Amino acid sequence: MMVENYLWIGLAGSAIALLFAYMQSRKVLSYSEGTDLMKKIAGFIREGANAYLKRQYATVAKFFAVMVVIFAVLAYFGMVSPFVPFAFVTGGCYSALAGFVGMKIATASNARTAHAAHESLNRGLNVAFSSGAVMGFTVVGLGLLDISVWFCILKYGFHADYATIAQTMVMFGMGASSMALFARVGGGIFTKAADVGADLVGKVEAGIPEDDPRNPAVIADNVGDNVGDVAGMGADLYESYVGSILATFALGATAYGASGLGWNAMFLPLCIAVCGVICSIIGTFFIRTGENATQRSLLKTLRTGTYIAAALSAIVAAPLTYFILGNMGVYVAILCGLVAGCAIGYFTEYYTSDTYKPTQELAASTETGAATTIIGGLSLGMRSTCAPILIVGAAVMVSYVAAGGMSAGFEQGLYGIGIAAVGMLSTLGITLATDAYGPVADNAGGIAEMAGLGEEVRERTDALDSLGNTTAATGKGFAIGSAALTALALLVSYVDVVKSKGAVLDLSLTNPPVLIGLFLGAMLTFLFAALTMTAVQRAAQSIVLEVRRQFKEITGLMEGKADPDYKSCVDLCTRGALKEMVAPSVLAVVVPIATGLLLGASGVVGLLGGVTVTGFVMAVFMSNAGGAWDNAKKYIESGVHGGKGSDCHKAAVIGDTVGDPFKDTSGPALNILIKLVSTVSIVFSGFIVTFHLL
Repeated sequence: MMVENYLWIGLAGSAIALLFAYMQSRKVLSYSEGTDLMKKIAGFIREGANAYLKRQYATVAKFFAVMVVIFAVLAYFGMVSPFVPFAFVTGGCYSALAGFVGMKIATASNARTAHAAHESLNRGLNVAFSSGAVMGFTVVGLGLLDISVWFCILKYGFHADYATIAQTMVMFGMGASSMALFARVGGGIFTKAADVGADLVGKVEAGIPEDDPRNPAVIADNVGDNVGDVAGMGADLYESYVGSILATFALGATAYGASGLGWNAMFLPLCIAVCGVICSIIGTFFIRTGENATQRSLLKTLRTGTYIAAALSAIVAAPLTYFILGNMGVYVAILCGLVAGCAIGYFTEYYTSDTYKPTQELAASTETGAATTIIGGLSLGMRSTCAPILIVGAAVMVSYVAAGGMSAGFEQGLYGIGIAAVGMLSTLGITLATDAYGPVADNAGGIAEMAGLGEEVRERTDALDSLGNTTAATGKGFAIGSAALTALALLVSYVDVVKSKGAVLDLSLTNPPVLIGLFLGAMLTFLFAALTMTAVQRAAQSIVLEVRRQFKEITGLMEGKADPDYKSCVDLCTRGALKEMVAPSVLAVVVPIATGLLLGASGVVGLLGGVTVTGFVMAVFMSNAGGAWDNAKKYIESGVHGGKGSDCHKAAVIGDTVGDPFKDTSGPALNILIKLVSTVSIVFSGFIVTFHLL
């Protein structure tokens, strides 16, 4: 099948996704925001979130300006494609836009979700999930738009062949990855500094409820949910989605170029992504629940929607693979990605949901204090890494063999690994929707508490929020799993690129540059995690001191006779996040370049291997441990082990404050680090080959 004239299908898929996102946004905005007090509180949250993003984008723009100048110089000397500076900017802008749109709809839907939950649980779920769907389908729509526009520019505007397009476009992911890292790290620092500060002083020291309006950090906490867990997550998953497709483009051009199927191998992942959009839309119509739903039934309805979307994608992928590529082994690889994604999601739910034994046992550990709670959470997180590693390992091996790695050639096997990542993320629209609705439900609970809507409303929003913690962990599991597969594909792309530039590689483990590179990759993972954790610590300390000051100095605050100064906490979080996000983000760019200059291209391969393996394990550990600590706290708040205000609850809150930067700052940022290091290495490969010392 000749496909050169059908490449517009990506634009069609983009239009479908963006149109559905628009329809969902109109649905959300048709609901009432509730009382005047609810509107006022939601306005404070919107104002803080918009102000933070404005300052964050201004900071990131300076970094992008410097990088564009560097790329322009490299392009002038022929070390990168002249399209790279422009693609770097567009990738960053689309990534930022995906997060911005998600945040705008989230801040518009939080009060609406609270008001809807006042009417019924199902209505609250519908509003929150529709808000998440806007985020999910905006991400995939913009991702397909970015890829398709550049594809058409290179093919029809400059008449480039498939090999040139593939090798050029694999470099385009750096802009999206850079923006995603800044958004995840900065937003993660903001949200967890506010969350930790609010919990430690409000819930533990002062003994007041979560989201109590007397707590000066409560608005900053709600703002953080939007700038970190929504805007940061949107930029993150946009980068994962685009990166997997671009890496598969490069592998497909290499694997099938000699057989004359280069265009086809690049067309297939685009088609899989477009069909995934349609299947995800269908899956959203199966998400609904009854009024007396339990935590398990809520989880079941979201799982039903995602599983139906995955099953439909699996069915549609079979004829597509047959007619486009003619290699049904590649279809097996796509299935591996879909199954692996669902399996990782299931085991993430098992370890983080309070409907299962691990989190219930973690809650029981609070009976003996905070120390055993922290030990139990660390142990749970470490145990939880086993299943994802085995799943990804099996997916890699089966995809490689099925696609022809043992028979047709090494390159075709690697293409199978790449397209497995595309399969895993093909239903990202609905997967991200189930993830992004969680912060909306969390904000809705806070607004319900501050507006005094009644205990039954808070119970409903807490049920949605607790489920959101699990689905958020599941979304991170998808991102981390796909990052591992995509990073392998990018590593191979790097090897192909440097070989095409004349580099001679010795990739044996006994080669000192490779061995040193492996150690450097492992070190980079821990150093990056340390910097982001320390950033949260420092920012949280400033919030703790500010909240204590206000409790002490504002007369009548604890009695509810005076209002706290919310803006000071928002400003502290903003300044802390913008200051602390720069060092870890720049580190991800500088280290691979420095490694290449000192150790050569072989050393960079070792670095990529080290950061991929260590970063993958660390990301799973941190995300799952943090999710379990959070849900153990909510499980106790439901009435077990003494309920709210008990010693067990205080121990669980302390465990949750440790888990907060684990699951929402360091953990999710590591999967971006894995891919950003790879794309930086590819983009600067010509510079490294020309000027390396070894």
